[in-house]
Parts: sequence; C-alpha cells; structure tokens
Amino acid sequence: MTEAPALRPAAGRGPGLERCHGSRLSVEDGALVLRAGGRTRRVPVGDGGVARAVFVDAAPADARRDEPGRPGAWGEVRLQDRDGAQVARIPLGEWLPEAPALVERAVQGEQLLERTGVAGLLRAAGVPLHVARDRNDPRAGSGKGGVSLGPGPAFPLWYWCVRGVAGTLWFSAFTVVVFSDTVPAWLVLLLALTALCGPVARLALRAWTRLRAGRRRATVLERVTPGPAPRTGATARFLRETEVRVQDRDLVLRDLGGQEYWFARSGPHAVTRLVKVLDGTGRPVGAELRGPGEQVRAVFLWDLWFGGADGADGWSRLCGASGLDVSERRLSGKRTWPKGPVLGTGLLPRTGRDARRMARFPGTAAGVSSTAVMAFGNLFSLIQGLRVADTAPGPAAVAVAAGALGLVLQAVPYAVHELRGRLVLDRPAAERTTNEEARR
Repeated sequence: MTEAPALRPAAGRGPGLERCHGSRLSVEDGALVLRAGGRTRRVPVGDGGVARAVFVDAAPADARRDEPGRPGAWGEVRLQDRDGAQVARIPLGEWLPEAPALVERAVQGEQLLERTGVAGLLRAAGVPLHVARDRNDPRAGSGKGGVSLGPGPAFPLWYWCVRGVAGTLWFSAFTVVVFSDTVPAWLVLLLALTALCGPVARLALRAWTRLRAGRRRATVLERVTPGPAPRTGATARFLRETEVRVQDRDLVLRDLGGQEYWFARSGPHAVTRLVKVLDGTGRPVGAELRGPGEQVRAVFLWDLWFGGADGADGWSRLCGASGLDVSERRLSGKRTWPKGPVLGTGLLPRTGRDARRMARFPGTAAGVSSTAVMAFGNLFSLIQGLRVADTAPGPAAVAVAAGALGLVLQAVPYAVHELRGRLVLDRPAAERTTNEEARR
C-alpha cells in the first residue's frame, strides 16, 4: 500500500529549522491536517469541506524574478467547496524544500505539483485537481477567503510581538522628541529602553534557537560529510558544516550556512534514486538525487563530495544507508552537467566573504535595514541622554548606558562572526584534515 504523503516545508536555517522539523501537511481521517508551530488545523474534505482544487500556475502580477521570497510567486493551489467558494489555499513555494536555492518558478506545472507532494496529497484525499494557467481563469475564483495551509513563519510569535510593540513605542517617542523644543526626561528614558529591546530580542532569539536545537530528536541512520579532492577550494567551514543526513523518514542536505533541505524518503513524492554521472572518459563528475518522474532534486559535485581519500567510503555509506536505487549514466558529446538550476551547485561559496554572509544568523525580511534602524535607535538614545544630562542626570545616565549597551550587543556578535570566519573557518582546509578533525 502506498503511503500517503506528508509535505515538507521549504528549507530553513536558524529559527526557521523549527518548521523543517515540525511543520507537515498530510491527509488523516478524511481531512487535510496541518501541523505547524505546535498547533493542528483540520480542513474537512467532501460535503461541507474541500470538494475540488485548482492549481493557479501563475505568479502574482507584481512578482518579479529578481525579488526572491515574494509570497505566491510559485503559484498556489486553491481548495474550493462544491459551490466554488474558497475554503483554503496551499502556497506551493512554501512546501518545495529546495525553493530557496532555485530561481522562482524554475519548476512549474505538474512537475511542481509532484515535487512538493501536493499532487499525491490530493489524490490520497480524493480531491480532483484542475490546472489554471491564468489567474483570470473562471475556475480559479477570486483567490480571496479561506485559510492558508502554509508551514508558518520562520520567526517565533513572541519575537514579532516584542519587536512590534517596542518599535511602535520607540517611533512614537522618536517623533515627539524630534518635533519638540523641550524633551521630558521620562520620554528619553522610554526612547532608550525601547531601542534596547531590539538587540536584546535578537540575542534572546539566538539563545532560543540554540536551546530548541538541543531539544530536537531525530533518528539519524547515517551522516555523510564531504571528502573533497585536493585543490578544490574546500574550507574548514565547508567540511565542518556541510553534510547529508539519512534519517528514518527524511534525507537531509545541510549547507555551510546551516540551511537544511528535507526530502521525504516515503510517499509518492519521495526521492527514489541516486545516479552517478560520468563524463565521456568514464570519470565521475557528480551524482544526482532524483525524485518523482526522474526529476533531479539535488546534485553532488564529485570532487567536492567524494573525490578525496575518504570519498569512496562516503559514497558507499550514502548508497547503503539511504536505501535508494543506484545507477550510472554517461554524458555524451559536449553536454554540460548539471543542466539547469538545481540544488547543490552553490554549496561552496567563491569567497570567504560570501561564506560569512551565508552563515550569518538569519534576519527578517527587512535584512540590513532592520540592523541599521536598531543601530540608529541606540545611537540616537545615547545622544539624547547626553542632551538631558544637566537637567536629569539619573535618566540621562540610564539612557546613555542603554544606548551604548545596544550598540555593543550588535557589534560584538558581528565582530566575533567575522573574526572567526577570517581566522579559522574560511581558510583553506588542510588536505590531510579529516572530516572529524574539521568538525572538532
């Protein structure tokens, strides 16, 4: 009997790893069941629930290829009742494990449905699926209403609440301070303390992420780390962080930035084969991890993964532990490999600077702008504290201390990350260094 699929989220790192471990969309007892963020949501199928599904295979009108992460850019499946009203929607990009490594909409149509597992999910639920190539297709409906069956946000709710409340209070105090001739001491104190909340919340998020990671339990059958050939440019960070984990239910690829790509080992959307790719002379150039319809889900560059002294052992352990069918194919003529965008070709950044950028603790969608605003807030607090030092020395001292502490809490983690990368992790790995030594 074929096992019903349970969808895996798009790859994540840092706090986003929580989704990879815990968020699943499956079929149970005549309902679509979403487990995410410690909560369970059930959407009934049949009378009074989902009667049909329409895959809208089109990006939003305002989505562009050079803007990664746009909601709905991969298309969505709209779940409708018998009258055509929308009950729920499945954002496909959020359930495609390798989505962060690909150009948006690099995979479309039925291939995308098979890769994510949505096609198998709806088959198991007995829900007929239609495809609309245009958002104006009458079958697609308005696209409004219904719940989103996504894996949830990467950052925990408490973090957004702290940042949201503190940011609102800080901006209100900042507006009053800027447009007032006289500034009350209590307002400067409020300004400083709310500005400090940003860096403190980020450090708390780091601690929360590390604590949660220590509590996770996954049954790991085998770990395969890179065994690179000499002069491939492999660094200590690459050997230390990059790996393939064969777990009881998943095959997990981890890159040096800590991002993990989870692929199911069972169900109609599971990975099925490892294909060793040879060039025209018979020399191995890489391996392909394939899934439904022989689609290539990820590639392993042979010289980086299996070209060194320990490479043959790593390849045999991966083949044995994964239980996948293993075969070979030879490239003909001047064909290039791999063909098209695929996960696995950018695992080793070209420069140490790129590696440090990949490995930096993840930020919000605002990116560098969020850090710049926090730094400005702390600096502004320090200046305002000095401004009222003569009239209110107590609050002024607190404001100056809070502003300085906020700047330190942002500068120190960044400096440690950069120095550790430059001096240790992003230097070329010694050719005789074993993977175990690199990890220690």
